[in-house]
Amino acid sequence: MKHFFNRRETIVTEALDGLLLTTSSGRLARLDSFPDIKVILRADWDKSGVAIISGGGAGHEPSHAGFVGKGMLTAAVSGEIFASPSVDAVLTAIRAVTGPKGALLIVKNYTGDRLNFGLAAEKARAEGFDVEMVIVADDIAIPGINQPRGVAGTLFVHKIAGYHAERGEDLKTVAAHAAAAAGDIVSLGMSLSTCSVPGQAHEDRLGADEGELGLGIHGEPGAERIALQPVADIVGTMAARLSPALREGAHHALLINNLGAVPPLEMTVIAKTVLASPLGRHIRLIVGPAPMMTALNMNGFSLSLIRLDATREAAVTAAVEPHAWKPAVERHEIKVIVAPRTASHLNGAATPGENSRNRRLITALCEHLIEQENELNRLDGRVGDGDTGSTVAAGARSVLARLDTLPLDKPAATLASLGDILGTSMGGSSGVLLSIFFTAAAKAMADKADISAALLAGLDRMTFYGGAGVGDRTMVDALSPALQALASGDIAAAARAAASGAESTKTMTKARAGRASYVGERDLAGVADPGAVAVAGAFGVAASLA
Repeated sequence: MKHFFNRRETIVTEALDGLLLTTSSGRLARLDSFPDIKVILRADWDKSGVAIISGGGAGHEPSHAGFVGKGMLTAAVSGEIFASPSVDAVLTAIRAVTGPKGALLIVKNYTGDRLNFGLAAEKARAEGFDVEMVIVADDIAIPGINQPRGVAGTLFVHKIAGYHAERGEDLKTVAAHAAAAAGDIVSLGMSLSTCSVPGQAHEDRLGADEGELGLGIHGEPGAERIALQPVADIVGTMAARLSPALREGAHHALLINNLGAVPPLEMTVIAKTVLASPLGRHIRLIVGPAPMMTALNMNGFSLSLIRLDATREAAVTAAVEPHAWKPAVERHEIKVIVAPRTASHLNGAATPGENSRNRRLITALCEHLIEQENELNRLDGRVGDGDTGSTVAAGARSVLARLDTLPLDKPAATLASLGDILGTSMGGSSGVLLSIFFTAAAKAMADKADISAALLAGLDRMTFYGGAGVGDRTMVDALSPALQALASGDIAAAARAAASGAESTKTMTKARAGRASYVGERDLAGVADPGAVAVAGAFGVAASLA
């Protein structure tokens, strides 16, 4: 896989410097032991309170350095990608930030981290520092395992320990709160791909229709492979694994963590699905969705839950300085505000009416466009953003859903209704253009009952506002010749003209409208415009019913 970096040997230090350069001036600093010892710490730290130290291998950004700041970590120690920092690095961090009240080390349960942080703690104690260590083992992927991994739930421990330290509590108290929190956290991850380490050859062990459930944050294999399925089913499986570990009747905080490469659109779908799942009844606070404990570019997410009491709720919701921590949101219902209504919305644009021929035609056209969704998306993926099929299918589904409300016995009113539906249900420029087309055609049809002339009038308005004409590689290349042929009353001729127009777009290597206008000639050659193909298909269906 491709990555943005200079040299593998310097990627971690350059990334940490990038964090420092883009964080508010004077808030964070690094020790001059860089680059061998990579410690990021609070620039304002005066050693008057308990220091909270964590860290581990790089590749989990924004963890761990992204959580350094007032209210959370005092210092973060970084190793190389997925490699624990050395004993010397951890010990250097302890020496740099630990004062009379001591330091708490928060360590994820991996052998390297336990050993390096543990030996550093022992050496620090020998030097006279008061040091405690809490190990987080929140992963429930493998039941009965002696040493569960520490994953994203560790962030709850950072937050709770930082809260109590900021309040001036002593080391014993801070460590007790952190240890109790660590014991009340459960986490589970799911991914559709492995991660790719910059500078290393990558081979995805998963098939095209496979995902992994119960995987860690270092690219290691998951506990089991599962078939690719709707997110509701994936979340349902995760909820079934997580729920038994939750205390019935207790409130919990949920952290929805992006493991690195899930688009925000999908993460919010995941969030909605989780809250609608059986887990939802346990949840009082929500953190995320956000990339907080990542695994480089892993296309996956994890769910972490911690049992709440009044003290923990105060700790989780307290404001902190690091921007990487997403403020907790209290579970709530969606607020709905009534949209303004026009007279047509209030009274109905037209009275429903029946015409079996028109019903059959509209139904057949819509069903055809829905069937073509994947093919049109495939074509659009070659020359645009890959959503033409989904956009057209969304409009067709909306028309079918409202078919019984249409004034099918009144052509002008039917055209107007179609314009309203498509203008509301279809996104992007296609929905607007077709809404203009049908709305203008409805006006012309009301003035003169000539469907061919009305549709040509709609085309005229659509091309006026849209700016595209024949030869510009859009749906107009199929629609215009088809409507011209339809004026003679021959629907079969119109279908042939539409098909010929759509085919002609394959040789148009320069688009002058739409997203394809941003695509080079090499990518356009031999690929038909998906909008023109949709139009041709619709005329073909109409001809078959004539």
